[in-house]
Amino acid sequence: MGKFHDFCRIDLRLTEETIMYHTGQLKRLDAEIRKHGIGLVSASQEDLRSYLMRFNGMSDSSFSNAVKAMRRFYRDFLDRPDLVRTFKLPACMVQPKILPSRRDLQEAYASLDNARDKALFLLYATTGLRKEEIRCLKMSELNRENRMIVTGYHRGSTKRAWITFYNSEAEEALNEYLRGREEGDERVFTVAITTISRMFRNIKRRTGIDLTPQILREWFCQEMGELGVPDRFIDAFCGRTPKSVLARHYSDYSPDRLKTIYDKAGLKVLSEV
Repeated sequence: MGKFHDFCRIDLRLTEETIMYHTGQLKRLDAEIRKHGIGLVSASQEDLRSYLMRFNGMSDSSFSNAVKAMRRFYRDFLDRPDLVRTFKLPACMVQPKILPSRRDLQEAYASLDNARDKALFLLYATTGLRKEEIRCLKMSELNRENRMIVTGYHRGSTKRAWITFYNSEAEEALNEYLRGREEGDERVFTVAITTISRMFRNIKRRTGIDLTPQILREWFCQEMGELGVPDRFIDAFCGRTPKSVLARHYSDYSPDRLKTIYDKAGLKVLSEV
């Protein structure tokens, strides 16, 4: 898996999280087909099809994840597109989302018992950034004077990042956390993925409210939309704006303009707008 890992990281410019997810899927595939004396490289299309049959009755996302890993390995890495060409991803069914209310977020926040978790929670809720973009945030990416984040986490082909901001509530929580933070590490939050997952599990255990970084990202999008922020600027805050658009319309997406739009919206989590 070492050469495949390097191929994904260097050639495809995938994030470490995505690479580890693909390798995890491939390890499960390898363990299954080795029961029949077959290795990953020597697997036939029929071997792969037989493996995918075990996903019948499971969620579409489980099937999709397995196929995506196969495509990366056989189509891209081994240059054997014939093995996976006929494996189609399930059609994406749009489901209505029921997002938590501001009161839910306030109750969840009140259940947190340390400055780090409070800062993490409010940054997820007020920036629109992805889980890893906050977890791997560096001190050099923080412009504390303007409450601005210029994240450099995503430089891959499938995800983008530009700039975003956090509100005054998150600023207060972040400053409180940073006052007690040990110096010497460039990362703002020296936590593992499992630590963040545990934080949200504890919230659910204490309050019954089911939250994740992705749900807070979606809450941010919905709330900013209700506050009158146009979709194209919400996309920019969330890192969904293509580089070509930014290049052609830089004045529309300049830091000063985006900050004006963000501040005018008056996003609040802990108090009413």
